[in-house]
Amino acid sequence: MNRTNLLIAIALLGLSPSAPGFARDAPATADYAVGPQYDTTHVYVAPEDFDRFVASLTATFGGTATKKGAFQVTPTTSKTLSQLVLTPAGSISVFGFTTPIPFPFGSERNGYLVTDIDAAVASAVKHGATRTITTFPDPIGRDAVVQWPGGVGMQIYWHTAKPNYPALTTVPENRVYLTPDAADAFVKSWAGFAHGKVVADDKAADGSDIGRPGTHYRRIRVASGYGKTTVMVSDNQLPWPYGRDVTGYEVGSLQATLAKAKALGVETLVEPHTEGDRQSAIVRFPGGYIAEIHSPIAR
Repeated sequence: MNRTNLLIAIALLGLSPSAPGFARDAPATADYAVGPQYDTTHVYVAPEDFDRFVASLTATFGGTATKKGAFQVTPTTSKTLSQLVLTPAGSISVFGFTTPIPFPFGSERNGYLVTDIDAAVASAVKHGATRTITTFPDPIGRDAVVQWPGGVGMQIYWHTAKPNYPALTTVPENRVYLTPDAADAFVKSWAGFAHGKVVADDKAADGSDIGRPGTHYRRIRVASGYGKTTVMVSDNQLPWPYGRDVTGYEVGSLQATLAKAKALGVETLVEPHTEGDRQSAIVRFPGGYIAEIHSPIAR
């Protein structure tokens, strides 16, 4: 890659070319998290839906988007439109491939920035993850894709130049739907790698939360330096669209947020309803991205 393209790639991701990089030869630490504002949900949309989707995100949550560019972000030949959306409620990496998407890309739900890619990948494997693609270089760093017990795919990435993104107003949650076969193994593996703490484990949560009124399910919440993870444990015989919502976003006012979203073509798939300490809804953005949005209930 020539210098001009490298600088464009750096600008795309909101990086400063003069910022110091993370030292790969620094002493290894047990926790490689950088902060939840650097953890992005990966969303793949058709190129024709790309601009409308990005506009709907910033209209719904606020924030800014970096300049759109076209890049090869995979180790084999491909091309994608790419843009980073930085909102107060979470960061989203948007991809609009203009070529076929190489395997296994598109299976990962999000990407987590780490301070040391080699040590972090080794730690993930040690804690039960499987590499679905080994570490490879990209225009601005290095990446790997791993899969945790239960088939939960994530990208782990490292930047040559240290990024500087604004702190989040609220931290999004990674929403994972699993059967009892995999739930405990996933939580053990993920929490071990992430130095996470189980902050709640409700073994009889109201099944209405997952579209199954009159039943119960298990809800586990884990907090770590990578942000929040909520695990919904059931037989996974779920009505649509439950299970398609891979990220949950916290906002100050659910009703006001849904009103802004609707004006930009965002559909409400599950109407606002109470779930314990929150008001929650599930929406679909232009391009097909499905997300949960919630606001806390004042006590």
